[in-house]
Amino acid sequence: MAVVRAGVVPGGRSMVYILIGLLVATGITGLVVALFGVNRVVAGVLVGLVGGIAAGVALFVRDVTELTEHAIYARTPFRSATVPWDRVVAGRFTLDEHGRWALALDLTGDTADELVLLSIPPVSRPVSGAYDMRKREQVTEIREMLRAKRIPITVLPEIAGALNQHWQIAPPTAR
Repeated sequence: MAVVRAGVVPGGRSMVYILIGLLVATGITGLVVALFGVNRVVAGVLVGLVGGIAAGVALFVRDVTELTEHAIYARTPFRSATVPWDRVVAGRFTLDEHGRWALALDLTGDTADELVLLSIPPVSRPVSGAYDMRKREQVTEIREMLRAKRIPITVLPEIAGALNQHWQIAPPTAR
């Protein structure tokens, strides 16, 4: 079984990553100007932008949830957590507080938790681009992984209907 990559970067953490990227860009720009003089402001800004974008991209790439055969690994740039499959009670595909569709896992343990794997805008048309294609693949891969692990998944009827109609993803079957 392959590794399935998923995960949602919360808004607050996204803002921190963006701010870190801006700080890196500002710092590099200031360093270039300080080292080479005011005549190199444009070069400093360009080098700073490249560095800031690289830092932001690195932070976002590191923030991921990986579903593997043995466990679920939730990683951020600053910490990592392992969730064994026996803590997963069920999966659900429902509406989140922002009106988006969220695919989450319900967990047991010291504190009953949830682990959000995907958050996508409601599907209202067939796949029309790379973003839609990637999200469709992720939904399919996650559902296959959960099916292989025999974890029940609940899907709201309107979500199941839209996924079936527009993305040709069949609703989950009862066991």
